[in-house]
Amino acid sequence: MPVAIITGASRGLGQALAAGLAGEGWDLVLDARGATALAEAAAALPKSVTIVPGDITDPGHRADLIAAADALGGVDLLINNAGGLGPSPLPKLAEYPLDALREVFEVNVVALLALTQLALPGLRERAGALVNLTSDAAVEPYEGWGGYGSSKAAVEQLSNVLAAEEPGVRVWWTDPGDLRTQMHQDAFPGEDISDRPLPATVVPAMLKLLADRPESGRYRLTEPA
Repeated sequence: MPVAIITGASRGLGQALAAGLAGEGWDLVLDARGATALAEAAAALPKSVTIVPGDITDPGHRADLIAAADALGGVDLLINNAGGLGPSPLPKLAEYPLDALREVFEVNVVALLALTQLALPGLRERAGALVNLTSDAAVEPYEGWGGYGSSKAAVEQLSNVLAAEEPGVRVWWTDPGDLRTQMHQDAFPGEDISDRPLPATVVPAMLKLLADRPESGRYRLTEPA
């Protein structure tokens, strides 16, 4: 079976993607900061998976994820889903705490690239795929989303360049749209976000992307791949 690493897999979109890939028979290595929540999410999956709780900004934890995938035969797919929103309520850029901005970029950009660097040798060897989760906030000027959005814009350009530099690896940066997740709720504290679709609704589009293996590029999961 192919092997996938999914970061941020204890809830939301990461958990939904793990369920979708497990249902397709993939062997999974799952990451999240909360060990208890990650174990509970893994226990609900239709097959046994490997969980590696920890912080994606920790170099040792990133190495452990790759080692766990290697123990299963080597990584075929890396889904960089873990990320940080930043302060809530979302501040305007004029008042954005710079320490918080550095933390957002450390999680969303630097740690993502660091894990990708470790995974690339295996992905090259297996003609694998890299999926970086992005957002429409990376390309649209939403008030209050300057910190998170600029970090996702950086992820988009990293992905774009990786696609040019790694022709043997599929590199897809995917926008799942607005979903009913805890992160989205944190972005709108006190508001009712029940009108947003659940994360599981975009899983079929991700599975289609993996099955069809289109050229590297940006894809919206709310539209046909």
